[in-house]
Amino acid sequence: MFGNLAEMMNVMKKAKEIQGNMKNLKAELAEAEYAGSSGGDRVQVVVSGDLRVKRVVIAADAMKDLVLLEDLTTAAVNAALDNAKCAAQQKMTELTGGIEIPGLF
Repeated sequence: MFGNLAEMMNVMKKAKEIQGNMKNLKAELAEAEYAGSSGGDRVQVVVSGDLRVKRVVIAADAMKDLVLLEDLTTAAVNAALDNAKCAAQQKMTELTGGIEIPGLF
């Protein structure tokens, strides 16, 4: 009976440790930057790890065709967001030891 209690205490301790590490991870992700580009780098986008757009750089020749520019911008933003999400997921997997926690990312 007491063995189960000790095991439960270890699980609670580990959960508290993961929770603290998650706070640190969120702060780390907010500072990290991830890039995406399209059209041969004619549109470049940088987002933070907490999925905020930081910069958009558009080459002058990309502005000649607004429909193309819209498509290139959409593709570059999605690429940057995908890179940020992938990195966050990888760091979360490292943090939790591979345990999937629903709703985190």
